Amino acid sequence: MTEILYIHPETPQPRLIRQAVDVIRNGGLIAYPTDTTYALGCGIGEKNALDRLIRLRQLDKKHQFTLLCHDLSALAIYAKVENPDYRLLKAHTPGPYTFILKGTTEVPRRLMDPKKRNIGIRVPDHAICQALLAEHGEPIMTSTCHLPNDEFPLTDPQDVRDFLQGRVDLVIDGGFCGVMETTVISMADGDGPEVVREGAGPVDSIF
Repeated sequence: MTEILYIHPETPQPRLIRQAVDVIRNGGLIAYPTDTTYALGCGIGEKNALDRLIRLRQLDKKHQFTLLCHDLSALAIYAKVENPDYRLLKAHTPGPYTFILKGTTEVPRRLMDPKKRNIGIRVPDHAICQALLAEHGEPIMTSTCHLPNDEFPLTDPQDVRDFLQGRVDLVIDGGFCGVMETTVISMADGDGPEVVREGAGPVDSIF
């Protein structure tokens, strides 16, 4: 049975945030709103939750996951970043961007491209996300709530509840989200930023 929590998108209730984080810490898989679309998330080292997410989205072994971070302080632990790249990240976070970087040995192999060993880093501009991350105290493994054969990710909380009932442990209903996914910028090759996917974040300020 999937638990539903109605959390205010601008002033999240601390008691409900703690309840949601307990689900993550206990190895659960959650669906939650972001500053782009709804997303799926679990603890970084939770193999069972990650396997459920992979089956839910029917992802292949080459899929590159993203770490949802409270701020850029996690970079030193999970990613390798040169100073010019750090300045670019700082100028565009928090916001609707995912940055592809070289992962460190602290990132579980299952979360990275097996050959390139890259990892996505995302700092969301959304009160519920920030509250979850602050309470959890470490990044959350995240993936867009985009179901197989659907043209667009889930953005309507009613759809999220209906389609994910019994498939995730918790749905956070934080109202409607946008329809566009994050803009993905790769800086993993050391040759400057490369736009991998244009999305909700403008790209003209990247270059």
